[in-house]
Amino acid sequence: MFNKILLASDGSEYAIRATEKAIEVAKCNSEAVIHIVYVADDSKGDVLQNWNTTGAQNKRKEKIRPSVEKVESANIKNEVKYLHGEPGPAIVKHANENDFDLVVVGSRGRNRLQELVLGSVSHKVAKRANCAVMIIK
Repeated sequence: MFNKILLASDGSEYAIRATEKAIEVAKCNSEAVIHIVYVADDSKGDVLQNWNTTGAQNKRKEKIRPSVEKVESANIKNEVKYLHGEPGPAIVKHANENDFDLVVVGSRGRNRLQELVLGSVSHKVAKRANCAVMIIK
């Protein structure tokens, strides 16, 4: 059974689908906790445009709010964490350092051009995480 579930969310349609699957898995175990993470990519405009810390935090909270609301309305224990760095490696590092049982991630994020050039976040996570990874289409 999966006790510690890491849900990577960026507010995209795929992240919402991933949220729904994470909830399904968590409902199978009353001890399950969904840890929702949002990764602020320091190389993107998110940091440059929102140099004001409060502005950046508010923008990030808004992006993952749909995921948080879905998990809370399902009465699943949850925690929210904001990470910094390149999304793929940041998610993998967090998953591996905190002994998660499962990572749930959408198959695509917000920027398809970057996926073509750099590779998808979900592919990087699937290759490098030391636990089960569920990729949601």
